[in-house]
Amino acid sequence: MFKKIATGLLAVAATGALALAAPAAASAATTTGGFDYSDSWGPVYAKHHLAKATGWIGVEWDEHQESNTAHVRGRLYDLDRRTYGQGGKCAYVKVQAADFHHDWDEVYARKFCGYPGAKKFAFEVDDVSAVRVKVCQIPPNRHWVTKCGHWEYLYAAESE
Repeated sequence: MFKKIATGLLAVAATGALALAAPAAASAATTTGGFDYSDSWGPVYAKHHLAKATGWIGVEWDEHQESNTAHVRGRLYDLDRRTYGQGGKCAYVKVQAADFHHDWDEVYARKFCGYPGAKKFAFEVDDVSAVRVKVCQIPPNRHWVTKCGHWEYLYAAESE
């Protein structure tokens, strides 16, 4: 009798563990889906942690390994609870990509004002040897950034 109960409990436990592991494996396969390189990134913060960004990057190379496309997705979070009258600022993310000659260009920038919310972003860039991101703050009605964090590398072809 105890042997049947123990066997039944083990079967239920094994089935439950398999059911819990299956979605995680399916999710990992979907995220990588055909990319030569893919990884989650972040959180990357502005100075004083009043803005942040998180996301995912996937890089696919052509069949001759001569050209690539980087796909970047993310969320930009405004974490500054102060009002603008109190000196509150918006969140700002900028992304640079280096070409195969290692020259850096800004390829994407986004501003988001809306504590405590977040804004999704996505873009693609071709023929990159590296991609990096920096999060800053920006006054709501100005065009210069302030309180930037450090550059965070999302991808480098040398590390593949």
